[in-house]
Formats: sequence, structure tokens, C-alpha cells
Amino acid sequence: MPILAGSSALELRGVSAGYGAVRVLEDVSLTVPAGETVVLLGTNGNGKTTLMRSIMGQVRPSAGQVRAVLDGVAVELGGLSPEQVVAQGIVLVPEGRRLFPRLSVEQNLRLGAYRSEARARLGENLALCFELFPRLAERRTQLVGSMSGGEQQMVALGRAVMSAPRILLVDEPSVGLAPILVARTMEMIAEMKARLGLTVLMAEQNFHQAVRIADRGYVIVHGRMVFEGGSAAALQDNELVRKVYLGL
Repeated sequence: MPILAGSSALELRGVSAGYGAVRVLEDVSLTVPAGETVVLLGTNGNGKTTLMRSIMGQVRPSAGQVRAVLDGVAVELGGLSPEQVVAQGIVLVPEGRRLFPRLSVEQNLRLGAYRSEARARLGENLALCFELFPRLAERRTQLVGSMSGGEQQMVALGRAVMSAPRILLVDEPSVGLAPILVARTMEMIAEMKARLGLTVLMAEQNFHQAVRIADRGYVIVHGRMVFEGGSAAALQDNELVRKVYLGL
């Protein structure tokens, strides 16, 4: 599906990437249409995190194109540094959350206001964080390292809100969480998308939870895209998905 002018969307075409001599992604193409949530399904070690890092400028693709359309302007991301990618309004919630455990909730949140547009709206976005995540308002002075995994995931998502994102990448949000907290985390991502008008790419291996909020999705195996589903129903009906994720 082509990216439409005037929207905030993301596109990878023929991307190959890896680490030194180790090739992880091979000729990967993916489109995240404006205003949609796209899920990237794959078990551990199949390239989901490398794909995210390639978008964010943490890994430089050896081939292919990574681009976004922001406010109708096409932006090539392939040669940008991570700081420059974030400056475009493209923000990653990394696997494992990567918080500062000896800082408070509010201090961690404020660190998300890195780019100039976010700094100008710091107070507004902090209030929005506390509205989206009331638990964080209650515990704004608590050290993050003393919080539960579910609460820390709220902080990680709130930190992304503080960056005033246009495109949100979320890498394995279910890792380390109890099933009931995974369901709540998915609901929070869906609420963030709706409230902020975001375009979302989420890498996840918990199919049952991810498909609840996905508009469409892809399956990646050994660094290659093996299936593209144009809807959540198409993902559920795919033979590979049914075998790997549903045990059917």
C-alpha cells in the first residue's frame, strides 16, 4: 500500500541489515499506513528488534530504503542518527523499557521531552501523561526501580507521550508481564493511539493480545517477511499463524 501525502506514515522497501558479517534482515518491505496500528509478529531471534533499530537509526541498513511521510513531506530516515530520527517525531518504546531506576517517575517522564517541539509542550504533555496513566500521578515522586513491571511499562509509555510523537514504535511490550497486565498494556497503547492520533508499529510475539488492537500485520521468520495480513481477521486465518501462534 503506498504512503499517502499529507499523512504520518512509515515505509520500508527492500531493507537488509545486520551486525558486522551477520545478516539479520533480508529484503524486508513493510508499510505502516497513517493512523493505523500494524503488528510485526515473530518469535525471538527472527529480526523484530533489528527492524525497529533500523528505523530508529541505531542500525544502518546495508540495502533498501526507510522513509516516513510527516505532514505531507517524505523524509529519508536511512542516513539519520537516532537523535535526528527522534527529532522527526518518531519514537521507540524499547524492549525491556530502559528506564532510570534511581530517578522518580516524573524525572523519567521529563527525560522524554528531548526534542524541541516536546520541550515547548512539556507541561501540557505531563498533564496528559497523568490523565492517561493516573497511577503515575499518584506515584510521581516514587523511584521507578521500586515499581512493578506493569507500572514501569506505564512509565515507558508515558515517556513516549512526553516526546510528542507522530509515529510510535513499541518493541515487545508484553515481555516480563503477567497476562492480565499484558492485556492492560495493549489497551493503553490503543488509548494512546486514539488520543494522540498516532501511527503505531508494534513488534510482539503474543499474538492473542496483539491482534486485539491491530489493524493489519506482518509475520517475520528468519529475517524475511513471510506473510502480510491486510486485517486482523486475515492474520487469524493464515495457516502459518494458526500453526505457530494458535496451535491449530
